[in-house]
Amino acid sequence: MASLGHFRTTVAVAATLFTAGLSAPAFAQESTNRVAAETDWSVFVEDSPKECWAVSAPRETVNTRGGQPVQVRRGDILLFATYRPGRSTPEISFTGGYPFAPDSTVDVTIGSNDFQLFIDGQWAWAGSPEDDQRLFAAMRGGAEAVLSARSSRGTNTRDTFSLFGFTAATEEAARQCAD
Repeated sequence: MASLGHFRTTVAVAATLFTAGLSAPAFAQESTNRVAAETDWSVFVEDSPKECWAVSAPRETVNTRGGQPVQVRRGDILLFATYRPGRSTPEISFTGGYPFAPDSTVDVTIGSNDFQLFIDGQWAWAGSPEDDQRLFAAMRGGAEAVLSARSSRGTNTRDTFSLFGFTAATEEAARQCAD
């Protein structure tokens, strides 16, 4: 299994390119490991160690403090489905672009389904492979995922991700990592 540090470094490079606002052709020229774009999701492959992921940025972000909208500066806000060889279900993860409040969770709503992701700094993950599998199934069947969290500074965030293209992107990521 890849180290968390390697994964974060790889993801940071991809996130920087992905969120730079580049058009698809320009973005494809900038990134050497992007292999596909499926509607609102892109697919990346890293060869050493082998990792393949589908990633998307939110289509809407709302930040509030004390119930009032506020302007805040956040880093990359991305939702991932990451495959590694030998794993049939991807690991679902999220980076909110800020350190999450200690002892908090990220709440995920997809249709009528609710999930929780556990935090580590600026990252959040499902608690187990079984939770990943349930979340993955809901994402494949849903239209959007709403992730709600709280920053270490007390800002509440609500990020809405389109799930259009998620199934095709994850199928491509799985195919790329099956080799």
